[in-house]
Amino acid sequence: MDKFERLYSLHGVLDGRHRPIPVTEIAERLECSVPTAKRAIRELRTVLGAPLVYDRDRGGYRYAPRDGEPSFELPGLWFQAEELAALVTVREVLAKLEPSVFGELLAPLSRRMDEIISRRSIGLGEASRRVRVISQHARAAGKSFGSAAQAVLTRKMLAFRYSRRTDGEESERRVSPQRLTRYRGCWYLDAWCHDREALRCFALERIAGARVLADRARSVTEADLDAHYADAYGIFAGKATETAVLRVAAHRARWVADEIWHPRQTGAYREDGAYELRVPYGRPDELILDILRLGPDIEVLAPIVLRKEVARRLREASGIYEGRIRN
Repeated sequence: MDKFERLYSLHGVLDGRHRPIPVTEIAERLECSVPTAKRAIRELRTVLGAPLVYDRDRGGYRYAPRDGEPSFELPGLWFQAEELAALVTVREVLAKLEPSVFGELLAPLSRRMDEIISRRSIGLGEASRRVRVISQHARAAGKSFGSAAQAVLTRKMLAFRYSRRTDGEESERRVSPQRLTRYRGCWYLDAWCHDREALRCFALERIAGARVLADRARSVTEADLDAHYADAYGIFAGKATETAVLRVAAHRARWVADEIWHPRQTGAYREDGAYELRVPYGRPDELILDILRLGPDIEVLAPIVLRKEVARRLREASGIYEGRIRN
């Protein structure tokens, strides 16, 4: 336990206690010698200004804040080594996840954390080299992330131009942002669209000219948001109307059994070692892409319309390759 952790632990021993604590008990709680405990008591009082007094009548130490003052709190960012390590890891993940977005926002916190790390010498200086984040098929959040986040958190309306990915058609939108969602390496804005009078999902990288308005955003309940966005498979919203029944080959079963395709999925191993996965869905687009990535290791058992669509796409893909091989 380093000096900072010892002071942190000493504060935890004293905080909220009305009964004075003998120095021998403090030393036992801190797992140190009595002289070390006395040194920690002295530093907590003199260096950090803790209202720490010695009660001679009861032979122990306690906090004694002056009248009108709240209970004593440690100043600044105080963390034990494992807490600081976790925070440093989170910082590195965020910075590498979206460097263009979080780099500037995290700069003040990063400087403070680096200052604490340098003083404490607890071996966290190599975090940038020791934490890797690999974002496969990710898309940058774009320039509108800050405005979207501000509108979401301050509950203000947002206006922007939106370019539809399918055909590039642009439209002006006024929305009441509800929440930001990161899904498969991409950021989305869930919002009530006042132009369409319905809930919509906007890809942040397709938003341009975003500006936060003074108007208060319309609020949609969490239950309604979850019913709209989380019921069907993937990011495509809407009510789930079907349940896909998928059979995963035995040699891939353990991998797929550990994956979360949908919050309400169910699955079970079959006698032959295969894994049967059941996934609710509405629009099948994204589900089909996940099925196709497993190639011959997965089979759609039901519904028949989904089975036929997957079979059609596999035939088309096979036809492209077969034609080129013959030529």
